[in-house]
Amino acid sequence: MRKTLVMTAVAASVLSGITLAAPASAVPKAPPSEVGAMHASCGTIGPNRDNRVDADAPSGGAANQRSGTSTNCTILGVLQPTDDALYFCWTEGNDGYTWTYLRNQRTGVRGWVRDNLLDGYGSDDYCGF
Repeated sequence: MRKTLVMTAVAASVLSGITLAAPASAVPKAPPSEVGAMHASCGTIGPNRDNRVDADAPSGGAANQRSGTSTNCTILGVLQPTDDALYFCWTEGNDGYTWTYLRNQRTGVRGWVRDNLLDGYGSDDYCGF
């Protein structure tokens, strides 16, 4: 979603010949591959940059909450289809997918979930690593 919105805005400005100006806080962050991102190794905690609750967060079935951005990391909890999640931030995993660090509002468990398993593809705010 976030990549689609950026590409749409850039295409619109190029086609119209208009230069868009925005305050620094409104400028989209670069994708992690452009800023030398590292994955969140097992045991890494993400900073709370987004602070947004998403109702019924998983996009399909249940989603595992892990201790890092790898399916090799320990499962800390399971986000059920009816669970709400507080999104903290996102980063890129070694698997090429983006992952969101979140807290399950029902259980209080914090962990990493792959963005393709979340409504709206997870957090909009980059963790910084």
